Amino acid sequence: MGLESRFVQTSRQAGATAPTVALHAVASELVARWSEPHRHYHNVAHLTAVLDRVEADPIAALAAWGHDAVYDPRSPSNEERSALLMASLLARCGLPAAEVMRLIRLTAGHRVDPEDRRGAMLAEADLAILGAPWPAYRSYVDGVRAEYAHVPEDMWRIGRTTVLEGLLPGLDAVARANVERELDELRRS
Repeated sequence: MGLESRFVQTSRQAGATAPTVALHAVASELVARWSEPHRHYHNVAHLTAVLDRVEADPIAALAAWGHDAVYDPRSPSNEERSALLMASLLARCGLPAAEVMRLIRLTAGHRVDPEDRRGAMLAEADLAILGAPWPAYRSYVDGVRAEYAHVPEDMWRIGRTTVLEGLLPGLDAVARANVERELDELRRS
């Protein structure tokens, strides 16, 4: 099933009341956003990987669709802008947006209350690449670095180190090993 059809199916499962043509229009807009040329990691492949992990919960899946719908590596407010965009798009679908917006905003720091099943599901899916085999992890890092090509190397190392250190608590053993290996590389360069 193609991405647009997946969105339409998920929207219907979540209770969308808009005509199918409207759902396809929203899906097309989202796929276009995820396909922007400046995206090297935060693209349709990442979206698909996240959807594969959360699609059993239509609300979490809608949040996955929106979590990086706005992606500008120069902006500190991508999650907020993504949440607002999804509110507008979900209104066109005839769907409430509050829970989807909340979930999207959680991806800003991936700090989730242990009792928040949906939030944990989305955060874990979004960060699943951290526990991938090293070659896939390395490819992810290269993709993110390409998205931040405008950042000088010394500033990249500082910023990336800060982000990774913030993610370390709560990571499983494989993800922790990957992140620590990257941190070692950043500190040596």
